[in-house]
Amino acid sequence: MAQSFASSHTSLMHGWVPITVQVVAGLVLALAIGWRSARWRTVWLPLAALVGGAAAYGVHWYIVDRGLSEDPAPWPLWLWIALTGMAAAALPLGWRSAARWRRATTTVAIPLCLLSAALVLNLWVGYFPTVQSAWNQLTSGPLPDQTDRATVTAMAAKGARPPHGSVVPVVIPSDASHFKHRGELVYLPPAWFASSPPPPLPTVMMIGGQFNTPADWTRAGEAIKTIDAFAAAHDGNAPVLVFVDSGGAFNNDTECVNGIRGNAADHLTKDVVPYLVSAFGVSRDRANWGVAGWSMGGTCAVDLTVMHPEKFSAFLDVAGDYFPNAGNKRQTITRLFGGNADAWATFDPSTVIARHGHYNQVAGWFAISAEAASVQHSDFAITDTGSMRLAGREAAANPSNQTAAAYSLCALGRANGIDCAVVARPGKHDWPFADKVFEAALPWLAGRLGTPGIARIPLPDTSSPAAATGTTVAQVSGPGRR
Repeated sequence: MAQSFASSHTSLMHGWVPITVQVVAGLVLALAIGWRSARWRTVWLPLAALVGGAAAYGVHWYIVDRGLSEDPAPWPLWLWIALTGMAAAALPLGWRSAARWRRATTTVAIPLCLLSAALVLNLWVGYFPTVQSAWNQLTSGPLPDQTDRATVTAMAAKGARPPHGSVVPVVIPSDASHFKHRGELVYLPPAWFASSPPPPLPTVMMIGGQFNTPADWTRAGEAIKTIDAFAAAHDGNAPVLVFVDSGGAFNNDTECVNGIRGNAADHLTKDVVPYLVSAFGVSRDRANWGVAGWSMGGTCAVDLTVMHPEKFSAFLDVAGDYFPNAGNKRQTITRLFGGNADAWATFDPSTVIARHGHYNQVAGWFAISAEAASVQHSDFAITDTGSMRLAGREAAANPSNQTAAAYSLCALGRANGIDCAVVARPGKHDWPFADKVFEAALPWLAGRLGTPGIARIPLPDTSSPAAATGTTVAQVSGPGRR
């Protein structure tokens, strides 16, 4: 029954599921708490409420301390965390005085409150858009278009383009990096199957957020749906996508650097890139390689490109930070680099760009949330020197301010030959926003990387069709924009 229910496209972002679960959880918790005795109401219930409040405060402190999000969490999240803690404390505190049915009700209330908190958290980050995506993720269900290596090899040998692409799980050796990582994924567009050996197609490295799995872009970000639709509209032509593992574990925030949490940067540049070239015949030319990332992955996209312009020529930064961010600057240096400030500087995009100097044929799309921009100094859109200095100061003080980060990094990049645009779109800091940005930027990115049959188009500007449909764009680019 659960699988049948999960096979539907019932939304977890809005509609009846989140509301129903929270209403039921509230009713069950009310029955569990009850009126009971005077001692329960004056001693044990306030103590349980205190435990719940401490739980909510602890989670709030952790999120702020780790710099996990610039966007404030919705207040129901703190409420449900507090109620979960209160229910968990009420069970042992009221066990002796409670009837058997009330003990059972309290036991049921705990997971219901926890589920309500998880649903509100999901509304905030958009990790599971539907019941189906949640079910597939939690049960390791098949990915869209998933097949195996032997099948795609046999298909390529026939030389016939399939109607849609294929997603192939791969195990990429880590001989160069020695980075312990999970299995990764490669999307092959229909054009890849046109010949044997396959044509040397361009490639985009796809990187997810701080807490991630390699499949997040395919499930939560719906990247396969987007790239398949793009390929279908262009006679099967699209870039190859490689969905990489930048963390090695769900909660290992490497920020794509080489540090005490692992040599993530070396894995992405020295393991992944050569493997794609040798295993799938993609182009080895840096002009045909790009990086796209959301949140932490957006930070990685900029960092990898400016550090390795010999490997990558374009990036899509969807709401990334000013620099690899694991808290404030001091905490980041400690947590990622063991206190080595010089090591931190080698992965700080601003420092890297300034040290490198002029770049040739490098371009980037900085995507920011219009909602965030409205509260994070929208005057950064004024491309004068004073505004850019203000953006730089604010980004350095608060690297999670994605608006300031985008304008500051784009201005610095422009001064050093990087063609870029800052594009604000409706939405908040969640996966649905990343999905829409990838869809909007894909025609530019595919053309920029030289995808066969895809015209090379300029970055958007304020007179573009995107702007006319509600997208705010601030152009920060030099001559010869592409």
